Amino acid sequence: MPGVWFDELTVGQRFDHPIRRTVTETDNLLFTTMTHNPAALHLDEEAMAGSEFGTRIVNSCFTLGLMVGISVGDTTLGTAIANLGWDEVRFPRPVFIGDTLHITTEVIELRTSRSRPEAGIVTFLHQAFNQRDELVASCKRSGLQRRRPAA
Repeated sequence: MPGVWFDELTVGQRFDHPIRRTVTETDNLLFTTMTHNPAALHLDEEAMAGSEFGTRIVNSCFTLGLMVGISVGDTTLGTAIANLGWDEVRFPRPVFIGDTLHITTEVIELRTSRSRPEAGIVTFLHQAFNQRDELVASCKRSGLQRRRPAA
């Protein structure tokens, strides 16, 4: 599914991404160990059994990557030039192994690139929700997006 050209985006435009994803133990274990994060929070069920969560919680960097990754097919696949940054990254609730996440994206800002006339800068607000529709993650992501090529 191709992304959207800068010219086709409007402020306030919303994407309810159809892909949903249940987070598995393997996701958390592989991501956490691949990124050399030894925190008991993610890896030690015994240590976390006595915590306020009662169990391990999913690595928030995995949650962030999954949230943005799910958005790509509907927004930037084939039309992005570069990711410019993530701002206001928040995790208001933990994600647990077995949670099923769904993602929404809203276009919150558009501006023409002064240095690249073939592109514009878009800012997206991504939000991840669990199966109870509780907000578990959000971020603002800015990117350099291609304009539709002249015919």
